[in-house]
Amino acid sequence: MENPETASQRRTIVVIGSSTGGPRTLETIFSRFPLIDATIIIVQHMPHHINSALCRHLAEISRMNVKVGEDGETVEHGTIYVAPGDLHLELLENRTIHLFNDEKVRFVRPSIDVAMRSLQQIGNDRLVGVILSGMGSDGVEGIRHVKAIGGTTLAQTLRTCAIHAMPRAAFETGKVDEMLPPEGIRERIIKIAGIL
Repeated sequence: MENPETASQRRTIVVIGSSTGGPRTLETIFSRFPLIDATIIIVQHMPHHINSALCRHLAEISRMNVKVGEDGETVEHGTIYVAPGDLHLELLENRTIHLFNDEKVRFVRPSIDVAMRSLQQIGNDRLVGVILSGMGSDGVEGIRHVKAIGGTTLAQTLRTCAIHAMPRAAFETGKVDEMLPPEGIRERIIKIAGIL
């Protein structure tokens, strides 16, 4: 039987990357989304004021707490953190948000690769990387990293994407566990994390 103390220290951390077409997919995933036992980080390629509006909308349709991530903030379960526009976001030891203004990665800032590559396999942490609709190839190195450290990797099915370049690039790494439509991604995340 699992040690209750160990179970209580387990964290599920989900990093979702999206670009063009991403907000519509995010709306589908998080519509009537329950409060789950996970921290969710969303890296959306958009200006800061748009990401703030995205936070407000997700908070209206989901039971999760939703906010723009702040530098030095300790992440909590049951919360969705959206990366602010024009700043890279990484997690320090899977627990603390670090924001920084560095060079663009794959022509974007915030970068999905930066966020996913910051994840670490610490204790019993369950890690999930998700790539949604978008242009370019941001997230390719992140997906490789998440898979290499034992995490679960998901990507949106190409037929459900407004722009399928990002999930196609992720799929072509050979490191994506499942290609799922938005509803399938929703259910997979809930199943992995469990309800709070």
